[in-house]
Amino acid sequence: MFAEGQHELTEVIDALPTTGARDDLRVGAHAFFRFCTDDPVRYQLMFQRTLPGFVPSDESYSLAIALIDRLRDRLAGVGVDDPRHVDLWTSITTGLSDQQISNDPGGDRWARVVDEAVDMFCDHVGVPPTPTTEKAST
Repeated sequence: MFAEGQHELTEVIDALPTTGARDDLRVGAHAFFRFCTDDPVRYQLMFQRTLPGFVPSDESYSLAIALIDRLRDRLAGVGVDDPRHVDLWTSITTGLSDQQISNDPGGDRWARVVDEAVDMFCDHVGVPPTPTTEKAST
């Protein structure tokens, strides 16, 4: 089940845009948040230690490591390569997901602040805002 969840999350991540812009992080954070909150039991299995003594097999765990490597690449694509900032990102995204699952299951209390959290992260680590396309004057 752990490996199945890793494969499912890999599919979600592989479907995300990679333009190298701040908006990619917003889209990714929302996708991860939905992935986690759509199936709280899967979330707990993959990201918490709720089953005493559970240790994923080496093969299954290698899938989780590959996902973290993808995350590092994705963050590097927007200029975030400090390992502390990668840790901060995972803390923010899993923290929001965990709060939603724990304190407002089925609601949207923490979903509503995902964009704000992404912007705070990006401002903190120096990811510039996504450029807007200016309309030509006629």
